[in-house]
Amino acid sequence: MKPVVIINFKAYEEAIGKNALKLAKICDYVAKKRNVEIMICVQASDIYQIAKNVKIKVLSQHVDYQYGKFTGCISPISIKENGAYGSLINHSEKPLDFETIEKTIKECKKVGLKIVACASNLDEAKKISNLKPEYIAFEVPELIGTGNSITKEKPESIKNFIKIVKGRSIPLCGAGISTKEDFKTALELGTKGILISSAITKSPNPKKALMDITSIF
Repeated sequence: MKPVVIINFKAYEEAIGKNALKLAKICDYVAKKRNVEIMICVQASDIYQIAKNVKIKVLSQHVDYQYGKFTGCISPISIKENGAYGSLINHSEKPLDFETIEKTIKECKKVGLKIVACASNLDEAKKISNLKPEYIAFEVPELIGTGNSITKEKPESIKNFIKIVKGRSIPLCGAGISTKEDFKTALELGTKGILISSAITKSPNPKKALMDITSIF
């Protein structure tokens, strides 16, 4: 499989509404130029307009498992019908308890949505791996957005993470990743890709930043 780059748009003003569509098109362009699969995590309200305008896979930043009298919930069917490939869940900025993670993965599988589940430590990664989401992203919360890459700060943890999820889910890593060297090291350590955000979304030149990071191919 091609190396994977998942870009989390979060709720940055640079990646909402019209700006989200503009950034998505940049990601779509880079995906065509590089031998890498790029997926993007956008706000649920932006899924439809983006999914119909790009060929790369679009993920929701969060999804709930409930249906019915649950005002404000983001249902799996709603994002599926609006063009989502799947959803990110359990990001450190939107953490879930294990029971909720289990129910969410189950409901998403029913409607054919893929899941990228985040894990903030090895114990959590082990528990989540038993649920067999399509991807698990190992992110140490204290490194997120710092520019201090997990590949430099926690390389042994990444190796242990790979052993835990092997054969169950596709392993990714994130937190502080911002350069092509970080990406290259992540792959050398055994992951199949990275989860990244501010290095792209907050860059004054997102296209250049993404082309640079993926220039190892």
